Amino acid sequence: MAIEKKTVRLLILEDSQNEAERLVSLFRNAGRATRVHRLTSSEDLTESLQQTWDLLIAAPHSENLSPAEAIAIIRRQARDLPILQLLPDNDSDAITEALALGARDALPQGEDERLILVANRELANLEERRARRSAEIALREAEKRCQLLLDSSVDAIAYVHDGMHIYANRAYLELFGYEEADELEGLPMIDLVDGRDQAAFRDFLKNYGSGRGESVLQCSGVTAAGRPFRMRIDLSPASYDGEPCIQAVLRAESMQSELEEKLREVSSQDQVTGLFNRNHFLELLDAACARAANAGQPSCLAYLRLDRYAQLHADLGLAGIDQLLADLATLLRDAFPADALLARFADDAFAVLQPGLTPEQAQGRLAALLKKVETHLFEVADRTVQLTLSIGAAGLNETTPKAQEAIERAHRCADALADGNALRLYDPLEALAAEASRGSVVAMLRHALETDGFRLLFQPIISLQGDSTEHYEALLRLIDPQGKELLPADFLAAASEAGLAETLDRWVILNAIRQLAAHRAHGRDTRLFVHLSAASLQDPTLLPWLATALHAARLPAAALILQLDEADATVYLKQARALAEGLAELRGKSALIHFGCTLNPFNTLKHLPVDYVKVDDSFTRSLAEEEGRENLKSLLANLHAQGKPSIVPGIENASVLATLWQAGVSYIQGYYLQAPGPAMDYEFSSEA
Repeated sequence: MAIEKKTVRLLILEDSQNEAERLVSLFRNAGRATRVHRLTSSEDLTESLQQTWDLLIAAPHSENLSPAEAIAIIRRQARDLPILQLLPDNDSDAITEALALGARDALPQGEDERLILVANRELANLEERRARRSAEIALREAEKRCQLLLDSSVDAIAYVHDGMHIYANRAYLELFGYEEADELEGLPMIDLVDGRDQAAFRDFLKNYGSGRGESVLQCSGVTAAGRPFRMRIDLSPASYDGEPCIQAVLRAESMQSELEEKLREVSSQDQVTGLFNRNHFLELLDAACARAANAGQPSCLAYLRLDRYAQLHADLGLAGIDQLLADLATLLRDAFPADALLARFADDAFAVLQPGLTPEQAQGRLAALLKKVETHLFEVADRTVQLTLSIGAAGLNETTPKAQEAIERAHRCADALADGNALRLYDPLEALAAEASRGSVVAMLRHALETDGFRLLFQPIISLQGDSTEHYEALLRLIDPQGKELLPADFLAAASEAGLAETLDRWVILNAIRQLAAHRAHGRDTRLFVHLSAASLQDPTLLPWLATALHAARLPAAALILQLDEADATVYLKQARALAEGLAELRGKSALIHFGCTLNPFNTLKHLPVDYVKVDDSFTRSLAEEEGRENLKSLLANLHAQGKPSIVPGIENASVLATLWQAGVSYIQGYYLQAPGPAMDYEFSSEA
């Protein structure tokens, strides 16, 4: 594999030089060329993070820098650096704590073969993440270049779907005499064709769409002012925003040569200050994002907003404010080194990009700039003017999504300084908390993952057939900024759309394992049902990770029962079967839930070696009707004939218990028995 040929850039947090060298030898003996740095302090780590590293291995303890502090520094800088935490022994609480802090894995010191296997896995995952980020940047650049080509083309180009305009470039607008693309929204293309040629154009478009007609038509067009002209239309298949459509290239016979000669050159310079203008600066910012992702070069982006700009503009007038901005631009040039990129970004704002620096490293220079501007006396038309700035700063690194996001982060930090004359650095956790408080469910989820803002509740599952084993289902709740509990129905769809479902599942599993291990330590034979999303169902790394987590907690695999949704299992039947079979090999157990809702549920069940089947609670709600009772009895009879223990949820009252017992139900669950609670404290002995 390609990754095997690459040099591994390795950070080691280990006080012992001998032990650090032994770890390096492990990698080299495994055929890995390494470039290594041994960390000695938090300052050393901060300095090292200016470069790109592939892996950090942390010893159990360090006098100079604790592993927890190292992980915190890396997370604050949002670096994509896998961390492997070594531990003095196989203590489950220590392993769980390390994983919760942000380590990719935690394993006992001395298990060298396992360390190399885990390191290889994390290096492969890192390479895939980097490749994905590079591909995303390349895709954005390609899309941007395509859009620029369209916008600057001398040919009149439009994209048409079902005969309606969905895009038109500047040349197309000029050809028909329109000022803005908005004027064409909702306007059929046929309206731009002379009435005498509309029937021919309609047939032309219809035949081309069916694949039977020509792709070129000569006809007359009509400008917005009603002036007709001859034109040639060339059609070709295309897509726009991922949707199939038709590209129409129009050439006016009398205007073609004139349009081809008109090429507008956009200056990269702001005319007032001589600095870069906004558009050119955004291009430079895109390039800096690409360098951060591909070469690991960080940059600091600062957004400098003039305080009291409206008042200054009113006092000085247009000519005066231009002179003030020009003088401020001169001061900014003197305040930053030659490699800094400065721009007039808005009427009242400048932007500065400092390559090779993180916001923390640029903080001193930015603070000095605040003081310099505050004490400087600007002379404008025989008047003395004093200024202050509000500065927001954000970093660009390999995890920065795109240039516009970096600008928005720095801009928000500057706007948050209500009193002005201050500096604020972007803090991801603060930003998430603020976004969450504004009601963003995805932000709530991300913030909760960073701060353990979730809660696990447990609801008992009671046997009607004399099984003495204690069973609970773990239920997830999200705590919103007001302290209110949100049910999964309120956030699971958003988690899936944001790509957080797998992360959420692993949080639930880790915390369920931790609480279950503590509960079983008192001699209780307790088993826990945990739900899996469709994303985790398709994740081939889940089972090895789960086996490691269970081993670390000293839990038997059978103590955790993974629940697969019937709808997900039907769509991803091959993956669901592999997961159920893999669990069985680990001597773990699985369950199929919401059973009975598909057209042929037993066909799905036939392919899945699950240990339990939980019927959908819609069957419970229909027990008041004779037809509902018969449907449930028939379903249960088929399940029991296949030897599948059944679970009926949603028990809200005692009136249905006799029916369920007569039907031979294995287990029941619901609020009548006990509402979900924070502890596994149901008295199962009273049911015996």
